[in-house]
Amino acid sequence: MNVQQLRVFLEICRIGTLSAAAERLELKQPTVSFHLRKLEEELGVELFRKQARTLQPTGAAEELLPYARRIVTLMEEASQQLRSRSGLEKARLRLGASYTPATYFMPPYLAQFRQQNPGIELQLTVKQAGDTLAMLRSYEIEAAVVSLPEGEEKGLTLVPLIEDELQLVMNPNHPLVHEAGLSAERLARETFLLHEPGSTSRRLTEEWARDIGLTFSSAMELGAIETIKETLRCNDSVAVLPLRSVLRETAAGELIRRPLPGYTNRRRICLAYRDEPIYSASVRAFIGYVRGLAEGGTFGQDTSASRRT
Repeated sequence: MNVQQLRVFLEICRIGTLSAAAERLELKQPTVSFHLRKLEEELGVELFRKQARTLQPTGAAEELLPYARRIVTLMEEASQQLRSRSGLEKARLRLGASYTPATYFMPPYLAQFRQQNPGIELQLTVKQAGDTLAMLRSYEIEAAVVSLPEGEEKGLTLVPLIEDELQLVMNPNHPLVHEAGLSAERLARETFLLHEPGSTSRRLTEEWARDIGLTFSSAMELGAIETIKETLRCNDSVAVLPLRSVLRETAAGELIRRPLPGYTNRRRICLAYRDEPIYSASVRAFIGYVRGLAEGGTFGQDTSASRRT
C-alpha cells in the first residue's frame, strides 16, 4: 500500500468514477484502475461495487477511508512544511468556522494571526457547526472555530473561548420592547424568524421553546443572520439571534434585544482540533495563538486594537 494508491482510493470515494478520478489526478484511466486493483489485492478486500454508472464504497472502504485521509494529509503536510522551510512556498493552514464566529468574531483575530505569521497562508471554509466538525474529523481542515452547546465531541479537543448567548431581537417599534414580562403564551402570538435546521442556534432555540412550553404558531425559516436582521428592520416579527451577531445594531439603536425568558445559556464559541499527537508547525502556531488569547482573557474585548496591529 502506497500513497498514490491511497490518493486514487480517496478520489474514487469522492467522485465515484474511474474516469473522473483519473482526470482529477491527471492520470490515465488504466493507471487509476491499476492502482485500485493493486490496493485491493494487497488488502485482500473489495473496495468498490458497481452501481449504475458509479462505484459505491463497500464496508471495507468505509473502514479504510479515515486512515487513508489521515495518511495522505500527513504526507502532504510534511511535504508542504519542508517546502515552506526551503522558501519554495508558504505553509498552508486550512481552517473551518461556523457562520456566527466566521462573520462576527474571527476576522480581527485572523488578521492579527496573519500579521504575526506571514509565512502561513490561511484558507477558511464556512459551514454549519456540524458540517465543520465533520470536515475536521475527515482531515479536510486542521482546526476550527465553531459555536457549540456545552458538551464533548468525540475525538476532538474543544477550547471554550467566549460565551455567546441567544437573545430575543426585534425592531425598536415592536410592542414587546416595553412589555415588562414575556411569557410563553405572549410569545406564541408572535411571528418568529428562525435559522435554518441544523444550525446550533436553531437547535438551542427549539430546546428553549420546548423548555418553556412555547409553540411557534407562526414562523419563517431564513438561511442567514444578515437576512434575518434586515427582515426584522422591516416588519414586526421577532428572532432569536446570537448576541455577538447584533452588537453593532443594538448599540446603534437599530434593533432591540431582550433576554429570553427561562433561558440558561449553554452556547460557546470554541476552538476545535483533533485529539492526536501530531500537528504541523502552522497548526501548532494557530492553536498556540488562540489558546494564548483565551488564557489572557482578551477575547470579546474591543477589537479595534487588533485591526490596527
